[in-house]
Amino acid sequence: MDIKTFAFAASSPPLPVIVAARLAGISPSIDTSLSPDSAPTFLFSDGLKLQGTFALLRYIGRVASLPNFYGQNAFESSQIDEWLEYAPILSSGPAFENACKYIDEYLEKRTFLVGYSLSIADIAIWAGLAGSGKRWESLRKSKKYTNLVRWFNSIVTEHGTALNEVTSAYVGKKGLGEPTANKSKDQSVITDRAKNVNGAVSENQKGGSKPSAEIDLPDAEVGKVRLRFAPEPSGYLHIGHSKAALLNKYFAERYQGQVIVRFDDTNPAKESNEFVDNLLKDIDTLGIKYEEITYTSDYFPELMEMAENLIRQGKAYVDDTPREQMQKERMDGIESKCRNNSVEENLKLWKEMIAGTERGLQCCIRGKLDMQDPNKSLRDPVYYRCNPMPHHRIGSKYKVYPTYDFACPYVDAREGITHALRSSEYHDRNAQYYRIQEDMGLRKVLIYEFSRLNMVYTLLSKRKLLWFVQNGKVDGWDDARFPTVQGIVRRGLKIEALIQFIVEQGASKNLNLMEWDKLWTINKKIIDPVCPRHTAVIADKRVLLTLTDGPEKPFVRIIPRHKKYEAAGDKATTYTKRIWIDHVDAESISAGEEVTLMDWGNAIVKEIEKDQDGNIAGLSGVLHLEGSVKTTKLKLTWLPEIDELVSLTLVEFDYLITKKKLEEGEDFIDVLNPCTKKETLAYGDSNMRNLQRGDVLQLERKGYFRCDVPFIRPSQPIVLYAIPDGRQQTGSK
Repeated sequence: MDIKTFAFAASSPPLPVIVAARLAGISPSIDTSLSPDSAPTFLFSDGLKLQGTFALLRYIGRVASLPNFYGQNAFESSQIDEWLEYAPILSSGPAFENACKYIDEYLEKRTFLVGYSLSIADIAIWAGLAGSGKRWESLRKSKKYTNLVRWFNSIVTEHGTALNEVTSAYVGKKGLGEPTANKSKDQSVITDRAKNVNGAVSENQKGGSKPSAEIDLPDAEVGKVRLRFAPEPSGYLHIGHSKAALLNKYFAERYQGQVIVRFDDTNPAKESNEFVDNLLKDIDTLGIKYEEITYTSDYFPELMEMAENLIRQGKAYVDDTPREQMQKERMDGIESKCRNNSVEENLKLWKEMIAGTERGLQCCIRGKLDMQDPNKSLRDPVYYRCNPMPHHRIGSKYKVYPTYDFACPYVDAREGITHALRSSEYHDRNAQYYRIQEDMGLRKVLIYEFSRLNMVYTLLSKRKLLWFVQNGKVDGWDDARFPTVQGIVRRGLKIEALIQFIVEQGASKNLNLMEWDKLWTINKKIIDPVCPRHTAVIADKRVLLTLTDGPEKPFVRIIPRHKKYEAAGDKATTYTKRIWIDHVDAESISAGEEVTLMDWGNAIVKEIEKDQDGNIAGLSGVLHLEGSVKTTKLKLTWLPEIDELVSLTLVEFDYLITKKKLEEGEDFIDVLNPCTKKETLAYGDSNMRNLQRGDVLQLERKGYFRCDVPFIRPSQPIVLYAIPDGRQQTGSK
């Protein structure tokens, strides 16, 4: 039975199968007309067909004449299967370098991945590296992973002609129709920030998601781009800010330019050093490498001089119109009574403002632009206001502070910024930005717009988030219910997931209300392949199952914490005659039913004991370890009846508000969620004593969790935060 046709999608050629077929001397006709979502297929001469990249690879391994291409025995074949399951990790941006590190360590004393000859395991991993294009080539030249490079090069040396022909023909076409080089640039934002085994690896992207198309900055020149990320230090960095930060990082890397961090500290009433310190912490968490840190307040003397110059040139004036009246006049296109004051009068009032006198506090400086312009941002915007509050950096030196609208165009030009990235909600102010730079006689800085990131059931206004902090509705800016970077990381989100989520959106200008489920789904793909598995039983109404033929003396087995990820390590599981199970599981068991005890085997429940109220008080049964797990309906998690179990508090969260999106003018206080946090007491296996704060784990059949408070003493429970898995919002709903 010969392979007649090898069919696959032209946009996603299965590189390991192509390489293996070439090395095995299998040369069927090639059909690249399949749709992108179709699995690669072998069509045989008798009409049968076989589908799926690794099914085809295994078939080649079995029929090839190459020695031990699919292992020389069942054990080696199973080892090869493990590597085939691992190989897709190399297709995931966030996981790539961590995977390289793992394979490099594995190959320290090995020539091949399995056994003593080339196998399809080597082909799968080799193809994963070669198919990543420039990303692997960069690591290959860096000499960072010497064992991996040695292994890779040895395969090239042995089979170079065939491999070069395949890669030159297909690597450039790999991945959703994008050339590898382009994809590498696109995903350069996804940094190699995999910090440890606990959550640094994700599986291959599925479901048709793909990185955003490559984005261009207008009039950008390689090596000459200079960008700035300019947060106001009036809160912690939230998920909306992270999009701006990561786009700046992306463009700086793409054009081999620079990005600086500038704190827009022009409002002393809202700002503090606490916010500065935590913003820098969040920027570091996002993996953003900046050239320098600056502050708008560094330019206060120059800005004051510029304001005075504009007054002298008749391009600005001092206005004492009350704020509400001024706002109404701007809306209606009515000129202020102060608009035509003399330069001398304006300078006199400006000095009053600088001194912070009673008269000065009544005034502000406005730009003299165009009160009839349809774009209301050009109707004489405010440039300077009085504020007697001390500044968090420079104390009470100044009584006047520039507005963002005035300071930003000046400092951007002054610091050599080539492109200012800002969200499209400020679109109407772009003309104002350019006009102010023109009046100041400064070089024009190009504005690049992107859409603001909005999330369902989420408030991103720092003023509103501050209300939750000040009113004790949350425990602080890093509360797991908050959309701050520190909050969502504390909840269990891996930064790699956030980066991938934002990169997939690109710099689109379309306003979108995004679902959290998509972000948590990406996160699950990163944590599931690597996070260790543990067991917990809910404390309330837990039930003892007595196994009458169970071990008279407890015994311990060492089993993997993750059956498919060796690096997760091992755990000690104790087997006893009496075991705890969840009450909800006990209620679902019928007398005489055979069930599976996970990580042990089958058992038959003989009797169900109930109390006078009809509640289950206990179960008894016998082991049936020779029974098949495939025949049982219930697969139960359990814990031994021993003193070493640890106390747990499982914490689930819900959204802070009950409405997906607030309407214009709607008060968020009217839609507060009354119940946003739920705590459940439980017991966990003794291995959980070793958990560290920040560790991510899966409690079998209960979901994913992040350790917020580790084991300190027996009387204090370990606190685990539930991580949404993308299917639904966890919490009190």
